Amino acid sequence: MLNPRETNKKIVTIGGGSGQFALLSGLRDLPGIDITAVVSMMDSGGSTGRLRDELGVLPPGDILKCVLALSRNREIYRELLQKRFSGENKLKGHSVGNMLLTMLSQYTDDFPESVKALGEILDSAGSVLPVTIDKATLVAELTDGRRLYGEAAIDVPRGETRGRIKHTFLAPHASEEVRVYPPVLEAIRAADYILIGPGDLYTSITPNFLVEGVAEAIARTRAKLVYVVNIMTKFGETDDFTARDFIAGLERFLKKTVDIAILNSARPEEKVLEEYRQQKAGLVEIGRRDTWGNRIIIRKDLLNASGDIARHDPKKLAGAIKKIIFD
Repeated sequence: MLNPRETNKKIVTIGGGSGQFALLSGLRDLPGIDITAVVSMMDSGGSTGRLRDELGVLPPGDILKCVLALSRNREIYRELLQKRFSGENKLKGHSVGNMLLTMLSQYTDDFPESVKALGEILDSAGSVLPVTIDKATLVAELTDGRRLYGEAAIDVPRGETRGRIKHTFLAPHASEEVRVYPPVLEAIRAADYILIGPGDLYTSITPNFLVEGVAEAIARTRAKLVYVVNIMTKFGETDDFTARDFIAGLERFLKKTVDIAILNSARPEEKVLEEYRQQKAGLVEIGRRDTWGNRIIIRKDLLNASGDIARHDPKKLAGAIKKIIFD
């Protein structure tokens, strides 16, 4: 007799940051799937960046978000783990969750095992894997000839203008190459669907495909590739990008065509759009066609209408993905 879990669809998500948190938050409650989240390890800002620089640990921030998103008790743990220390000591500004994962990592001397342990503590419904356990810095070469070192420097442009990103690569800290964490390749080989995004194209998503072996494994996979395109552009990264630009930009790293692209069709309130204009960002234009070459284009209202940030609604996004997987 077959184990019911053996019939579950195997889903791999690839990304980082708040976009993957939203995606996983929705997927967590879908029946009939087994989730493996592959997470970028290039975060270098805030509490994560300080821990990376001061203690030499792998960046915990994006991993923590993914484990938390998959927790069956997410709302209970979220307030506690995202609380930041105050005062004037060395803990100031660090989040409780980052410190917990860092302590587990130092105690086990094995970062993936510490992530697994955190998942057990939080009762997470899935596996979370770092794309690599080799330390590296993300580097962006701009059209004006400058180079920016570190995800934080690339992610937050300084000044009114900046050259476009022409090229990105990883600079390893202690070896000649940045090697993929082997269980990532196993997850990709076994996947039925690989979900990419949403997230910042050059700092959250494509750094995963700069790791040796990842893009090559995806090129060989029989899994359906699904790309969740961002709702808004970002100054210094994806200025004036349309949905097609996002898709083409991703495919340059994958060296493979995505099967399905999911686009948000809802328009945020004007006051929200004006806030983004002040940050030199805008709504991603999605066009009207239902196909582009062999790619299927899906347009749906995926907008989380609460708050002043244009982001994906986890339940709406999960609903769109459920339809793709099971209909």
